[in-house]
Amino acid sequence: MKIKVSISNRHVHLTKEVYDKLFNKEMVKDFDISQNNEYASTDYVTLKTSSGEIPHVRVMGPCRLYNQVEISASDAYVLGINPPVRKSGDLTNSESVYVLANGKEELLLNCCILAQAHLHLNPIEAKSLNLVDNQMIDVVIDKERKGIIKAFVKVKDNGVRDLHIDRDEANAFLLKNGDEVEIRF
Repeated sequence: MKIKVSISNRHVHLTKEVYDKLFNKEMVKDFDISQNNEYASTDYVTLKTSSGEIPHVRVMGPCRLYNQVEISASDAYVLGINPPVRKSGDLTNSESVYVLANGKEELLLNCCILAQAHLHLNPIEAKSLNLVDNQMIDVVIDKERKGIIKAFVKVKDNGVRDLHIDRDEANAFLLKNGDEVEIRF
């Protein structure tokens, strides 16, 4: 089955409490992303550790119940950290980073991961494809650089069929947003 690729660049999800401390205003939507009721805000933070920093990191909306920083392995090298490859929300024993905005900074403990590749689906689509939440699938890339990426199925009520991989994975296989790949299960 062919599926469209969406490349996920570094970004942060913040709690309302942390967002308010850094920005002290209502979050403003810049544009919708592929998943229903989720968007890229107009706000940016700088990620900082004792070893480095990365400016202009997008804040995603709406606010969540937990803080999460999603970066690539290349970003981790710049920051001098070693975050685990994880599913969204699985933050136990992950890396901690500072987020800076508007002259303020906040240390976010156990927040930073390399997001594992995943296929978003809603429950109806998942059932029609005989796929279940957290099931592992193969993503077969048959482009100039060929290969296979392991991904998991993420079933959510607001899910829209979309395969999310990070910038490093896309670059390794010369993939662009909207390219099609094959999924096998």
